[in-house]
Amino acid sequence: MNDSFIDVDFAQRSKHTQHVSGDVFVTRKIKEETRTLSVLSDGLGSGVKASVLANMTAAMAIKYTSAFVDVRKSAKTIMDTLPICEVRKISYSTFTIADLDDDDGTARFIEHGNPPLVLFRGPEELPLEKASIQLAEWKDRVISYAETQLQLGDRVLFFSDGISQSGMEQRNMPMGWGRAAAKAYASEAIRQTPDIASRQLAAMLVDRAHTNDLRKAKDDITCGVIYYRRPRRLLVISGPPFSKERDAELATLVQTYAGKKAICGGTTATIVSRLLQREVHMNIMDMEQFDPEVPPTSSMEGVDLITEGTLTLAKIAEMLERHVRPAPPRLNAAARLVQLMQASDVVDFVVGTRINDAHQDPNLPVELDLRRNIIRKIANLLEKIYLKNTSIQFL
Repeated sequence: MNDSFIDVDFAQRSKHTQHVSGDVFVTRKIKEETRTLSVLSDGLGSGVKASVLANMTAAMAIKYTSAFVDVRKSAKTIMDTLPICEVRKISYSTFTIADLDDDDGTARFIEHGNPPLVLFRGPEELPLEKASIQLAEWKDRVISYAETQLQLGDRVLFFSDGISQSGMEQRNMPMGWGRAAAKAYASEAIRQTPDIASRQLAAMLVDRAHTNDLRKAKDDITCGVIYYRRPRRLLVISGPPFSKERDAELATLVQTYAGKKAICGGTTATIVSRLLQREVHMNIMDMEQFDPEVPPTSSMEGVDLITEGTLTLAKIAEMLERHVRPAPPRLNAAARLVQLMQASDVVDFVVGTRINDAHQDPNLPVELDLRRNIIRKIANLLEKIYLKNTSIQFL
């Protein structure tokens, strides 16, 4: 069981009046190598042209870094590919690359043109020793390279100049907010909420920069955060085991699992209830706020959520595919479980394979065919879209 996880996320806002951001943030997990790659690229200017160049830069950076191509060679290829601004004589895109090993915390950083990244241990900044790399063909441009060992709890903060230069020409910040002020703001947020998630911290920085610009962003604003920490785990049990002799395994899992727990399916909940001698209670509030698409939830001591089975799971797959991020006030059973999944780093599925005769009716929707196929789809969506680690065990 891996006891570390890389929580990486970002927040972004396009320049005022622009519908497309000229900043690009891309993350790719290479599961078989336990690596997480993140790239922030800032295209010169704004709008579609900047977006195209930033996307091109990010794609090349991910490709070469994932293949362990030498820093000099990959940087040169990117520089050679990107055009040069005729007026300002600078590259049409800047970039920051982070390459982290999920297992041991080894981290490599490559930077060109963006505000320097910040490494936090708790709320305090850690100095990061960087080597300057100059390319023979591009003597006027410097690449910074650093390698370090992260500890659990460390964070990496990096952002485009839309944050550091936000508020420029305002009376209280004529030269812009600045990297130091942005760093101090992030430090205080971590001090107040030590376990703040990457998505939340990034959103706070972007919102503050947007406020500095009087809610009319003068440039594309992007902030990425990497948080190396212990994983937040979620167990999802659905379906009775193929053999009744293995029912006790479900109860043992509910008792011993180190994380949040959800049960999908009335039969499964009944098995756990009987073996642990804990009552299942229907949630009255769910009954009062009846949702015709999703059956109501139930509750049991020691379990965070109990839902109906395949109908709810099919709805969850649909929500994840549509990138839905549920929010109050209306949270049905599917939305609540989606929230739990999105708030977790590792989702462990335990799927019973006993056939439920009710689902063999040919008049039922196709998505109710087999529970295990729906869960395979959910696990795939969680990994590909939400960068979660998942496992599936069939009983």
